[in-house]
Amino acid sequence: MNLVPKKFFITSGCAVSKVSDLNAFDTALMMAKIGEQNLVSVSSVLPVGAKQVAARDLPMGEITHCVLAQMRGGEGEMISAGIAYAFRKDGKGGYVAEGHMHGTKKALKEVLEWKMSEMAKLRGIELRTIHYAIEEVSVPMDHYGACIGACVFVEY
Repeated sequence: MNLVPKKFFITSGCAVSKVSDLNAFDTALMMAKIGEQNLVSVSSVLPVGAKQVAARDLPMGEITHCVLAQMRGGEGEMISAGIAYAFRKDGKGGYVAEGHMHGTKKALKEVLEWKMSEMAKLRGIELRTIHYAIEEVSVPMDHYGACIGACVFVEY
């Protein structure tokens, strides 16, 4: 059985919680509209011919394959998480890089750009425009925070 996704969408979210970092993470997933799925983390290859589509509602409990970046933090911390993605110039698919850090969205974007450049260099290829989906949050006192970014695969 070959599971090659035909489509994907990009989503992200961030949240804070007074209860726990898990609750902040759960809320961030809900903000990204993937909080009711059973997420299966996969690596970073966009299949040949895969098309980006608008985010969509998925059935509750669906096994959902995604490239997921997440960062959790505590009071007073600046956290960020997200992904970068791009297609190859030769039309043979593309790649996704995920990242997370104690730091800003701007700093994470720079790290993700380096990761994508290294992926291209390793493969001896050139990438089209790199796109980003990055969230950041400055976690308030007496709270926990979480940020996520995801490339969600649909339609096999």
